[in-house]
Amino acid sequence: MKDEKRSWIEEIEIAGDQLVAQVKELINEGNVRRLIIRKSDGEILIEVPLSAGLAVGGVTTILAPVLVALGAMAGLIASFKVEVVRRPDKQIEDDRDRDSG
Repeated sequence: MKDEKRSWIEEIEIAGDQLVAQVKELINEGNVRRLIIRKSDGEILIEVPLSAGLAVGGVTTILAPVLVALGAMAGLIASFKVEVVRRPDKQIEDDRDRDSG
């Protein structure tokens, strides 16, 4: 039987003024596959898919327009729920090996 590690999801509740900083931090972690930003009532505002290639490169530059939009939303909404879909560490290593070779 093959030992497969699966992605997992965590949900973080944050204040509007901390949204952009938290999203940048999550992106730079490298094991995040997808970010889903929701209002506190659960309505999806934006969904940002990430790949290993982006995590290795200058992802904040590529996602600058998304971060600007998040900053604008953060000024209008008091609190957010950020759903973070992470991938296992082994999968990150496999993706990086594939991207570099």
